[in-house]
Amino acid sequence: MTWDERMMTKLVVHISAMVPNRRLGLAHPCCNSLLFLLLLPSSVSVREPPHHPHAHLPSVIPHATLPLSPSHFSAKAQLDLTTHCNESCYHKREDTDKEQLTEQLAFETLYADGSRTLTTVDLAESENDSPVSAELPFGPPKVTGPRRKRLKRQIYGSDGRFNIRGDHFLLDYPFSTAVRISTGCTGVLVSRQHVLTAAHCVHDGKDYVKGARKLRVGFLIPPFLNSTRSGQAPAKKPLVRWVRVKRTRVPKGWIQGPPEVSMDFDYALLELRWPHKRPFMRLAVAPSSDDLAGKRIHFSGFDSDRPGELVYRFCPVEDESNDLIYQHCDARPGASGSGVYGRLWDNTLDRWERKVIGVFSGHQWLEINGENRDYNVAVRFTPLKFAQICYWVHGNKVDCSQD
Repeated sequence: MTWDERMMTKLVVHISAMVPNRRLGLAHPCCNSLLFLLLLPSSVSVREPPHHPHAHLPSVIPHATLPLSPSHFSAKAQLDLTTHCNESCYHKREDTDKEQLTEQLAFETLYADGSRTLTTVDLAESENDSPVSAELPFGPPKVTGPRRKRLKRQIYGSDGRFNIRGDHFLLDYPFSTAVRISTGCTGVLVSRQHVLTAAHCVHDGKDYVKGARKLRVGFLIPPFLNSTRSGQAPAKKPLVRWVRVKRTRVPKGWIQGPPEVSMDFDYALLELRWPHKRPFMRLAVAPSSDDLAGKRIHFSGFDSDRPGELVYRFCPVEDESNDLIYQHCDARPGASGSGVYGRLWDNTLDRWERKVIGVFSGHQWLEINGENRDYNVAVRFTPLKFAQICYWVHGNKVDCSQD
């Protein structure tokens, strides 16, 4: 039995114990589908794996680093981000030229002592000499029947979220990659020393939030590890071990940009003061949803209505633009910054692999052809965003081209 199969079996047993049976049925309306998915062998997919030729990624190369005045840390953390977008906004990146992209992909670095810098960048042509572009060939948004009435903000119909509990589950991959951010958000481990989260968790577009001055990342400690004295009863909920952040990087596209554009750049990378020892999840350029196993995305976060709990959910991709993933995964404030991942076919390993393809941002009202539709949205990692984040992690473009 493979590691994935052992993990699935454990989770099935755990969920079954959490939910009372009703004559072979499950009380939670989503549990049947979840158990079915978890019982599938790791090699099974609802479609054939995609076979794409190797794509040459563009490079984001630092040009100059300029000192900036210290931040005032005057902003208040906004955990519930909502924007509005119309059809021109949906297709806005079609008119984005290289100069605009270069400006948006410049980035600020905030250091632990409160100082900050601005780094301008150059965009290198891809190896096949095609123009630098962040676009993928998406058509107009899909038009379907009327949406069901929303019962609660960011919750669609029956709540499809699952609490991850148990002494060992919190340390098992992929749940072990989810971490807390001290400003009230979630993050995902993407290297031994880096955490990806949403930009709005540390910066409101004009200034850094108050909590970013001494930003910390929280690692959950399962209850059975909390008891250090003999005979001491373990805590009912996991504790948190906090680690200080060494520096924070935010793209210029988020800072002082119009809301309909800045949401496309709602991501930030935190560098920890010390490396951690937990598994992390690798990054990937977001493919079309057709190339995701089951056309589904997944993420785990610390939703505000379930304090102290890690909450997992999955759902199909409803729609996608060049920069955003539109979906109806149930979420609440606090889940912002969660690493959105899918199972992508890895030609090197010849198997499906979980990879982070975006960051959960918040909520957006999308107005197309006079009809308003509401979605929860995640930022998509385009080739250029991937190249930028990869440079932040590795510090050079060579490792990024081979990631």
